Order: sequence, then structure tokens, then C-alpha cells
Amino acid sequence: MLIPSFNILVLLCIVAHIIRLGYEILKHKKLLVPNKISFVIILINMLLLWFSWYLLCSSDSSIISLPTIVNYFGLLLFIIGVVLFLTALFTIKSLETYVGDLISTGIYSKIRHPMYLAFILWLLGLPIYFGGLNSFALALLFIANVLLWRYLEELELVERFPKYISYKKKTLF
Repeated sequence: MLIPSFNILVLLCIVAHIIRLGYEILKHKKLLVPNKISFVIILINMLLLWFSWYLLCSSDSSIISLPTIVNYFGLLLFIIGVVLFLTALFTIKSLETYVGDLISTGIYSKIRHPMYLAFILWLLGLPIYFGGLNSFALALLFIANVLLWRYLEELELVERFPKYISYKKKTLF
């Protein structure tokens, strides 16, 4: 399989993050109402982001030699992120088109934003696993972006659910 160059993968990841940020801003400003079409577009964008992130991390040319235990710790972070994401998805059973009460059961009884936390674990875990210095630096930038998505969603949730502020006090992240 021919892997695109590292620079193309960086550009692809940046564009995917910008698209997602634009989507979150449009939702926040109520210029876009999430529906099945927007969900499919964002899902494709995120799948492209995740796949390109894996390729980017595995093809980083600035490799630092880390102890094997540290590399495996990165893999563990990634695996925990995948499990966390799937657990959250199976708990909520919906994403952008969810209509209903505040979900505060299952993983959501402990963590407010398990999917965003999962993204952060993926972003940190893969560069550590592969020992990629450039991808780790990019991860820090992308984590800031994920935290911005989370911040915008928090504003919406406070407005949408009266119980959210008390729920926020009882949960992490």
C-alpha cells in the first residue's frame, strides 16, 4: 500500500480538524441544525481524520527512541481510548441527532465527555507508541482543538439541560 507523504497527512489532519471545528462553531451559533446528512458528513470527516492520524503517526520521520514500556503505554492509551469511545457510543446510541434527556448513566455517570476524552487518548497514544516527535507536537495542537469542541458543547448542554450544572459537578472531564 502506498502511504501518502507525511506532509500530505499533516495537511489532511489539519483540514479535517478545521472542518470539525467549523461544524461545532456553526452548531454553537445555531447556523446549522444537526441532522442525518450533517452526521454522515462529520462521520466521514472523523473516519478520514482517524485513519490519516494513524498513518501520520506511523510514518513520522522524527522518531525518538523510547523505552519499550513507554511505547506500550502509548498503545495502552490508544486502546483505552477506543474502548472508551465504543462504550460511550453504545451508551448514547446516537450522536448528533440525539433528542432526549441528559444522559447520565453508564460511562456518562462518571465522565461527561467520554468521546472527547477518547480522542485525546488516541491523539496522545499513537505518537507515543510510534515514538513520533512531530506527531506528538501535532497532537498537542489537536488536543487544544478537541478541548475547544468540548467547550462549545458544554455551552450548548448548559443551555439545553437545566440539570447539567449539577451533573457537571459530579462528573469528570
